[in-house]
Amino acid sequence: MVRPQDRKFVTADPEKCIGCVVCEYACSMTKEKTYNPTKSRIRALRLGPLVNLAITCRHCEDPACVAACPRNALTQEENTGIIIVDEEACDGCAWCISACQFGAMMMHPEKKVVFTCDSCKNEQDGPQCVKWCPEEALTFVTSDVLAQKARISAVKNLFQEAKEKKAENK
Repeated sequence: MVRPQDRKFVTADPEKCIGCVVCEYACSMTKEKTYNPTKSRIRALRLGPLVNLAITCRHCEDPACVAACPRNALTQEENTGIIIVDEEACDGCAWCISACQFGAMMMHPEKKVVFTCDSCKNEQDGPQCVKWCPEEALTFVTSDVLAQKARISAVKNLFQEAKEKKAENK
């Protein structure tokens, strides 16, 4: 059995993401055979004029979306953490959308059932959004690797701040 912290998911580096939405098009073509961002399992969000971020399912250890579903239409694969939607059981109530703290659950515009990222589990070369991102802003990582990257970034920022403060004091 895979430990929850070893499950992989797609994450975005906001310093690299330019909001081009190529990830959305790659996803919708892979999953729906159409270039339609509303059918994508990843969303590129503009958080300001210069800040963009792509949002997708993080395959949580205890997913709030699964717990919130009153019809038991959502289940989680034990090894991958991928959320599986039983489209026959889903009535589109959207409780799971409200419950997801990452904003990764979406309503399919035509089927009126929820859907979310499955990390392109049936694609040989992994998540297509990662493959096609022109800025290499997306990566397919575990939470442990993501935490290590965050620690490295924080240390670099601290060193930069210390360097700038030292320069100011001269």
